[in-house]
Amino acid sequence: MKGKVIFIFLVTFMFCAGAFAQECVECHKKVTPNIVTDWQISTHSQNDVDCSVCHGDLHKDSYDVDKVQIPTPETCADCHEEKVEQFKAGKHAAAWAAMKAMPTAHWQPIALMEGMKGCGACHKIGLKTEAEIQELKKTGAGFGVASCDACHTRHIFSVQEARQPQACQTCHMGFDHPQWEMYSGSKHGVRYLLKQNKILPETVAAPTCQTCHMQEGNHAVMTAWGFLAVRLPLPEDKQWAADRVTILQGLGVLDPEGNPTERLDVVKAANVARLTQEDWQKERDKMLKTCNDCHSLNFAKAELEKGDQMIKEADRLMAEAIQIVAGLYKDGILKKPESYAYPFPDLLTFHDAPTPIEQELFVMFLEHRMRTFQGTFHANPDYALWYGWSEMQRSLSEIKHEAKELRAAHGENH
Repeated sequence: MKGKVIFIFLVTFMFCAGAFAQECVECHKKVTPNIVTDWQISTHSQNDVDCSVCHGDLHKDSYDVDKVQIPTPETCADCHEEKVEQFKAGKHAAAWAAMKAMPTAHWQPIALMEGMKGCGACHKIGLKTEAEIQELKKTGAGFGVASCDACHTRHIFSVQEARQPQACQTCHMGFDHPQWEMYSGSKHGVRYLLKQNKILPETVAAPTCQTCHMQEGNHAVMTAWGFLAVRLPLPEDKQWAADRVTILQGLGVLDPEGNPTERLDVVKAANVARLTQEDWQKERDKMLKTCNDCHSLNFAKAELEKGDQMIKEADRLMAEAIQIVAGLYKDGILKKPESYAYPFPDLLTFHDAPTPIEQELFVMFLEHRMRTFQGTFHANPDYALWYGWSEMQRSLSEIKHEAKELRAAHGENH
């Protein structure tokens, strides 16, 4: 008898849910027809995952839209628990926190940040606190809360779409991290785009972003050097170690005496740098294993070590430039902004740096240094040289020239 009751309950529930879903579809065919179309061709639709599974069943008409449940990663985890747990262990999960941690983030137009027309549009992939979610909901339906839909776009949530390198293009391009331009112009990218266009056969070896950074579909995206290409422990090479300390001071992670600051906790929380040799080696070994599918292990090691070497070379130029500006602060020639905690230029203030020489330093760091090492690792010679290394050399020359003029002007005025 008990089994019969349960069976009747399930049948009734499925019937009601189906009827409710049909109501959603009929209404939204008029209001947002393309959302319905996307859902209808999705795997969700084929497996009876209807609107109420993700959005709840409290929203009945146009007068109670505020009752719509906005999906979060936890919503997706009901069915995709393993992938969500992997995502939470990767660097994408920390993207929102990393954006909010930037020292002048609160100075930016809200449309660019919480409105997601600038930094927030990409960093929305990161996890958010409940308070942040509620704040976002005040200005709309909670756009940018789900995280997973940054790559598996609504409402088709296609795995096939998320596997294409173009799925990464929107965020991984442009000023400070033009990975799309580097990849699509490299032999790796060219071969895959030719494969997409059916010019090369389906079986040809042609890696995507996901091949190298999401091995076997693992959503815990991570790289050995991290976004900023700084790590611990310090290298044995004394000059490189000193240069890296200078860069860490410019990032505000170390104070003038070389001691850790509160920002180190932010770096740890955002997972933007590997802070032990073991963590770095783990990611390097993962990459070597992937490279070894197409290349010999010795070749792969040598190519990745060239990337390491270019970081070392770039750090020498970067440290010299940082010390020039710090020297201007020390000698009272350039006024250190009151918001800077230490007598070092704050590289994380980006375009909010107050003077042309500090602006040049920021561009040297976030654009040219990034392109130097990222271009090397992404096998794009033009980016590594002309958009990276060459521009670093030019920036350093400009900074030296401007510092000389500032010192001369200071001497004339005293």
